[in-house]
Amino acid sequence: MTRSIKFPLVILVAGVAIFAAVAWSGAGGAAKLPDPKVDENAAKGKETVVLAGGCFWGIQAVFEHVKGVTSATAGYSGGTVKTPGYEEVSSGTTGHAESVEVVYDPSQVTFGQLLKVFFSVAHDPTELNRQGPDFGTQYRSAIFFTTQDQERIARAYVDQLTAAKTFPNPIVTQIMPMKGFYRAEDYHQDYAVHHPDNPYIMINDLPKVANLKKEFPQIYVNR
Repeated sequence: MTRSIKFPLVILVAGVAIFAAVAWSGAGGAAKLPDPKVDENAAKGKETVVLAGGCFWGIQAVFEHVKGVTSATAGYSGGTVKTPGYEEVSSGTTGHAESVEVVYDPSQVTFGQLLKVFFSVAHDPTELNRQGPDFGTQYRSAIFFTTQDQERIARAYVDQLTAAKTFPNPIVTQIMPMKGFYRAEDYHQDYAVHHPDNPYIMINDLPKVANLKKEFPQIYVNR
């Protein structure tokens, strides 16, 4: 789905986005989640994980404001096509999802904390192959892990949230090994930063960053 939104489509998209937000997390705009019972050691170093949850503009915007994240890069992952482009991925035929490569320091933010942000303010993990106004397998929810610890922690947290019946609907997030990440075109990088007045960004992504600041003040950084 193309995201070059023009009036009066803004009204339609706003309605869809508001409905999705209310259905997902209630009036507060963010799901209230428990801390993960299983997490990694907070050792200094560098770890990488690739996360997918709808349009990569919003996922990137959120994680760029998380303490301990040294880089968040928009791209494509999970498919079979080598060096895919945006139009090709948008067709839904490549198997790739719009994704964000998150590089972080576990001594400042653990993988479990990243997952809590991912499941609570970054996207709705119960929506199958869509997020808000965007639909298709390229907008699916997925965690592409790079270590066995990440897989163990991710599966444990999904089991924990499921057992606690945190969400009214089942979590549909895929947990898969990261087999390849392809950086998106330059114009997609930091899109929310460069286009804060874009209606799509204003409706769908800036509220996510605002919720991060509100719900996670201890790890929110203003960049």
